[in-house]
Amino acid sequence: MKKILFIDRDGTIIKEPAIDFQIDSPEKFEFLPGVIGALRQIAEETDYRLVMVSNQDGLGTSSFPAEDFVLPQQLMITTLEGEGVVFDEILIDPSMPEENSPFRKPGIGMVQKYMNEYLDGEHSYVIGDRVTDMQLAKNMGLKGIFIGEQQSEEYPIALTSKSWKEIASFLKKGSRKAKIARKTSETEIAIELDLNGEGNSQIHTGLHFFDHMLEQIARHGGVDLNIQVAGDLNVDEHHTIEDTGIVLGECFTMALGGKKGIERYGFALPMDEVKAEVLLDFGGRAHLEWDVAFDREYVGDFPTEMTKHFFAAFCQSCKCNLHIRAEGENMHHIIEAIFKAFARAIRSAIRQSGGGIPSSKGTL
Repeated sequence: MKKILFIDRDGTIIKEPAIDFQIDSPEKFEFLPGVIGALRQIAEETDYRLVMVSNQDGLGTSSFPAEDFVLPQQLMITTLEGEGVVFDEILIDPSMPEENSPFRKPGIGMVQKYMNEYLDGEHSYVIGDRVTDMQLAKNMGLKGIFIGEQQSEEYPIALTSKSWKEIASFLKKGSRKAKIARKTSETEIAIELDLNGEGNSQIHTGLHFFDHMLEQIARHGGVDLNIQVAGDLNVDEHHTIEDTGIVLGECFTMALGGKKGIERYGFALPMDEVKAEVLLDFGGRAHLEWDVAFDREYVGDFPTEMTKHFFAAFCQSCKCNLHIRAEGENMHHIIEAIFKAFARAIRSAIRQSGGGIPSSKGTL
């Protein structure tokens, strides 16, 4: 699924001259305040793809010669590319309003090819400063981000703001979410994950101790988790615990996306008499090293042997490297310390500090 920002140009990226609303000379060229830094942050720290969508009345006609358009347009593109902001595509419709062209915004002719199964409709937006931009969003089945004053409720607007800094913050906060539902003959699982959350959780797996451990991932990992599981507990606990690990790992893979700017690595902590160490690498290779021994079969309603199975399942579906070691006397403390250390490892590894992909290969 691709997250795409369909961005208007005049009045959204560059200022629109009040005298004639045409950017037809270098003297009229001026960026909106904060737009360059905001687009740079979006390009560096999110997986959004950028597509420019703009109308340019009469472009290429005697009333608006193409050469008057080329220089300001190229100046904008060159400036943004110098800051690491590259558009996947620049779509300009030259028709006049009276022509009723299906390619002219808010018609969807220019963006029709993007409206397919690969477009993440929940997290893609149209950004613009006119009602036609918000109408385009509505026609595409997307939400809009409106630069200006509040518009009519008939348009699906996710954010209204005159600040590109606020827009970038909104997009960054909502860019690392995942929602996956998985149904088999053994389990039915629905998980929602927000890596930019606040540690909130709603969890029900049918296993109380397991719920408590998963809550540690949210609370100490600083992520929001909603996990709802209906499993074949009448058989045993195995499928519920293992399949939850699989789907949770898939959610982390989806939410991390291209892993731009993440710290990538791990953590350790003590809990009473227990020392737990979890080394984590979201590097794209699945491997689990396990050094934990249990001398009780159950803690509450949770089979202790399934602790390793949960992390093995997570590791495989998330394609991460996990080294887990713990020692102590109380089995409850050992398992809880492992989950807490795992959560802190996640908190550290998903933190974004910039710098692009944390790998010499350029990809993870």
